[in-house]
Amino acid sequence: MSEGGEKDGPSVPDEMWEEFLRASADGAGNAPKELSAADREAAAGRLRAERAEPTPWRAHTPVRTARPGRGPRRRTGWYVAGFLALLVLFVVALDPGGVVGRTGDGEPAGKPLAQETGRPEQAPPPEPGGRPTLDEPFRGSPAARWANGTAGITVPAARATGWMTKAEVERALTRSRDFLAASGLDPAVLRGGRPEKAIALMNPHQKDVTTYVTTSLRAPDEEHDPLLLFSRFDPAQARPVGDVVKTRGRISYREGRRGALEVTADVTYVYPVAPAGGGDEVVRVIVRRETVMSWDDPSKVITEEGTFSLLSYKTDMTNGGCDGATGYFRPEFGGGGAGGGAGGEAVDPYDRTGPISEGRGGCGTATRS
Repeated sequence: MSEGGEKDGPSVPDEMWEEFLRASADGAGNAPKELSAADREAAAGRLRAERAEPTPWRAHTPVRTARPGRGPRRRTGWYVAGFLALLVLFVVALDPGGVVGRTGDGEPAGKPLAQETGRPEQAPPPEPGGRPTLDEPFRGSPAARWANGTAGITVPAARATGWMTKAEVERALTRSRDFLAASGLDPAVLRGGRPEKAIALMNPHQKDVTTYVTTSLRAPDEEHDPLLLFSRFDPAQARPVGDVVKTRGRISYREGRRGALEVTADVTYVYPVAPAGGGDEVVRVIVRRETVMSWDDPSKVITEEGTFSLLSYKTDMTNGGCDGATGYFRPEFGGGGAGGGAGGEAVDPYDRTGPISEGRGGCGTATRS
């Protein structure tokens, strides 16, 4: 097999063979002679040249980070959340039959949320319950009502799109969700392992991406950070609490370039963790990723069956560490570290009402975690 997956050796392209047959049947002039081996190879070469390289990804989309802060920044964060909580209590006292017991998604409080099918209109309100514990790591978080793992990721109904049939679209959507699971939910990867299953779903002919992934996992730095695509904790610093990761998000798709199936995933993950050395303190790391994948037509783009080309990514993370790229989330225990850098904006990590904004790098302050 050649690099593009074609069989070795020359062959007559279908359109040239059809022209040969038409000319022979019409008897127009002298019947064309059978193509020489050199002519056949030249024609096949021209067809191979038409197959494009995978579209380069947007490799420098900035990542925005946030963490709970001490001092004025932390007070600002808790002031916002506290004010909303008092406002909810005030409304309850005035009108218990109105919005009481409703969430930002319009669902009754305490009931597990239905799957997300579109962008919500408002962020979820504060969740009562107090601080998280080893037994209840999602206590006090809106994620307490989210689904577990891939159950929280909405996959739409399939329809024939671009070069794919309905069945092929359905298969591609399933594999897209498999990538999200392998990159953001795999227990071995969360504990610091290499994301082999996720990498296996990525087009190996997309050289800029394969170079980025290889470099980021081997020698992470500010320009090569594996956390933009994969969720990993340093096992010497933090340990996951329990086996559950809460998620909320959705997959959508459309026809992309050259008839490709373009799949967009927008998912928020909530990871409860505790110090690696022991202790009962629990903090939550919250990561939202917008990832765009292209399932390309192999007759038009050099790819491998069952793999996608990465078009773009955007990432927000809360309490994952703000002290440089290490290749791992490094949550802050002991009440949090110093506040974010000067001018860092306040971020609600549970707010999914808009897309992740461009150009907001650096470390801000989370209003809640």
